[in-house]
Amino acid sequence: MAQTSTIYHFDIDLSDSDRGVYEHLDLQVARHPSESEDYLLTRVLAYCLEYADGIGFSKGISDPDEPTIAIRDLTGAIRVWIDIGAPDAGRVHKAGKASSRVVVYTHKDPTQMMRLWANARIHRIEALELYRVDRALLDELASALERRMAFSMSVNDRELFIALGDRTIEGRVGLVL
Repeated sequence: MAQTSTIYHFDIDLSDSDRGVYEHLDLQVARHPSESEDYLLTRVLAYCLEYADGIGFSKGISDPDEPTIAIRDLTGAIRVWIDIGAPDAGRVHKAGKASSRVVVYTHKDPTQMMRLWANARIHRIEALELYRVDRALLDELASALERRMAFSMSVNDRELFIALGDRTIEGRVGLVL
């Protein structure tokens, strides 16, 4: 019998001074059994860091031709393609053709991924944005992960401050490429 996804509920007060975004986000996020905690948390952080009108999660692994997160215009066209982890060069190439902006947030060491991309044909690679989420930040968040979480997240110069209960977790989401 196939395992089903686990639903996580994130209640987030977002204050992103870098972009002037101040929102309350009430997210229900499905975690596939094969999805790691790091991937799930990177997905949630990327959603917050890219939050804009028209943002939404894809249907997940059941729809591999879609971005993990997309920002769409009113016609449904993808304006921003957001991927998580270590997408292969073919997927990044497709993203570059499908969207004017492509962003990848990784929770892994990007060195090997960039080496694999180096000899591949990737449409508009010069415009690709690759961000790496601080390992210590993910480790602390993962240690506090529950199916229902409420926290405040402040962003200043891509530095994240997450107030979770009586503690604050800090970390950086740095631009790699």
